[in-house]
Amino acid sequence: MKRFFLTISAAIAVFSAAAADPAAPVADAATQAAPADSLKKKNDRKPRFRFDASNPDVHDPVMAFEDGRYYLFNTGMGIGVLSSADLKTWKREAKVLDPVPEWAKARVPAYKGHTWAPDIIRVGDRWYLYYSCSTFGKNISAIGVATNRTLNPESPDYRWEDLGMVIQSRPGEDDWNAIDPNVVLDREGNPWMTFGSFWDGIQLVRLSKDMKTPCGESVTIARRRKPCAIGAGANAIEAPFIVEKDGWYYLFVSHDYCCKGLESDYKTVVGRSRDITGPYVGKDGRDMKHGGGTLLIGPDENYSGVGHCSVYKFGDRWLFAAHGYDRKNNGASKLVLRDIEWTADSWPTLTFKAAPHSIP
Repeated sequence: MKRFFLTISAAIAVFSAAAADPAAPVADAATQAAPADSLKKKNDRKPRFRFDASNPDVHDPVMAFEDGRYYLFNTGMGIGVLSSADLKTWKREAKVLDPVPEWAKARVPAYKGHTWAPDIIRVGDRWYLYYSCSTFGKNISAIGVATNRTLNPESPDYRWEDLGMVIQSRPGEDDWNAIDPNVVLDREGNPWMTFGSFWDGIQLVRLSKDMKTPCGESVTIARRRKPCAIGAGANAIEAPFIVEKDGWYYLFVSHDYCCKGLESDYKTVVGRSRDITGPYVGKDGRDMKHGGGTLLIGPDENYSGVGHCSVYKFGDRWLFAAHGYDRKNNGASKLVLRDIEWTADSWPTLTFKAAPHSIP
C-alpha cells in the first residue's frame, strides 16, 4: 500500500517514454509537426530525476559507519546505496542485490527487483542487510537478508551473499505485512526483528543466533486500529525502529501516509519501554498497542510529512535519519538528517544547525 504512488509514477514514466512509436506510418510534414510538439510538451512536464549529491532523493533510509565513511541504504532497484565522508556530500554506490534473488521472485511473484525499506546491523565481523519484497495493496510479502564482511566496495573482501528468506506473510493466513524490517540486539545480545505496515500493525519476533531464523510467532507491539478489525483497514502505522539507551528501549514508528508527494502526511511517533517486548508508551502513558505514542516530527514549513526513520549513535552523537516530502521541491522525497538531544526525563527531541536536509 505504501509504495502505490511510486509504482504509479513509474508506470506513467514508462507509458510516456513509449508514446512515440518510430515504426508508425509517416504522413506529410504538417501531420508530423503536431505529434512532435505534443511529445515535447509531454516531456517538458515529466519530472527529471537528477542525482543531487548535497540533497539526495531517498526513501526509507538506514545508515552504517565503517572506516571513516557513512553508508546509506534505501528503497530502490536491488537496494540503493549512497556513501559520504561528512554527511553533506553523497556518492552513489552499486546496488546490493545483483541479480535479484530467485527465492524472492518465487515467494512474491509481482516482485521484479524494486526492493523496499532495508535495515542494516553489524554483528561480530559481519554486516547483515535486511530487505523487503512485496506486492502493492496486499500482504504478499517477504523479508530477506544478505551479508557482507565490509561495506567498502573497494575492499577485496566486499561481496554480498544472500542468505534467503527470514519471514513471509500470506493473505488469509497472516494479519500482518512482512515488510519494513529492523533488527536490534537486546541487552543480553539476543537479536530481535520488528517489522510491519498496516494490517495488525508493528510486529516483534526474536531471531536465532544465525540472524535469520524466527524463534516462535511474532507479537503485535503497536497498532492504531482495534484488534478485532480485519484487513489493513485504517491502521496507518509502519516503519518501526528500536534503539536502546540508558535502560529504555525506544520504538519509533510512522503514522499516516507516505509516497503522495505534497499530499503526504507522514508523522514520526515514539514510545518507550523497559523491556524490548513492551509495552511501549508515549509521554502520556498511553500504550502504543492502543494508538499511543508521542509525536516527534511531522508536517512543517519545510516538509509535508517526515517518516520512515532510523536512529543511531555515532561516537557521542545521536543522529536521526528519515525521508521528508520537500515543499520547495514539489513534494520530492528528500533525505532528512537531524541531531537528537535528550531531555532531562530521557525523551528524544530533534535539532539541526545547518540546512533542513543536512547536519554540520
